[in-house]
Amino acid sequence: MTADVPSPIDLLLTADAREWEQTANAKRPSRPEFFARFASEIEACSPRVRRVLELGSGPGFLAEHLLAALPDLHCVLLDFSAAMHELARRRLGPLAVRAEFVEHSFKQADWTGGLGPFECVVTMQAVHELRHKRYAPDLHTRVRELLSPSGVYLVCDHFVGEDGMSNDQLFMSIAEQRDALLAAGFSRVEQLMVEESLVLHRAM
Repeated sequence: MTADVPSPIDLLLTADAREWEQTANAKRPSRPEFFARFASEIEACSPRVRRVLELGSGPGFLAEHLLAALPDLHCVLLDFSAAMHELARRRLGPLAVRAEFVEHSFKQADWTGGLGPFECVVTMQAVHELRHKRYAPDLHTRVRELLSPSGVYLVCDHFVGEDGMSNDQLFMSIAEQRDALLAAGFSRVEQLMVEESLVLHRAM
């Protein structure tokens, strides 16, 4: 079996977490466009989404946008890094009253314990932190188990291939991302956006 791909940074460390926070949007200027699409997709859901789980929530960029755009929303931010959660709390400020911070790794077998159900689960640039693409179908299966019957999964990550990333062990092609969601039991998978090596899918 191919070995996992080591991470070049340690996001448990405050310095590395802060560096990621300071550079993420500069490296990917289209990220706010993705944040806006997440918000519009959630707003369009029927019945109305009240509670969202974000996987790999990091320093809170997506959560900040969602909470500001959707005043009735409550966000559960799941991340394995206390340093990232501290950055997120600072970023959210008063919005944090509608947020819950869960320090857990979705790489662990028991990560779903005590969570759910959710009308929506979102994730932005986090699936590849599994450190090998072979783990993605299992992650998506666990997400599906957390969703309510009409729930929506919005998943955005880097893709491999033309205009994308080069490591085909860490990253999936757009087709592989779709196949991983279908393998997890989602019956409807739609590609919503492609920009700057990132693709956003909606799965139901």
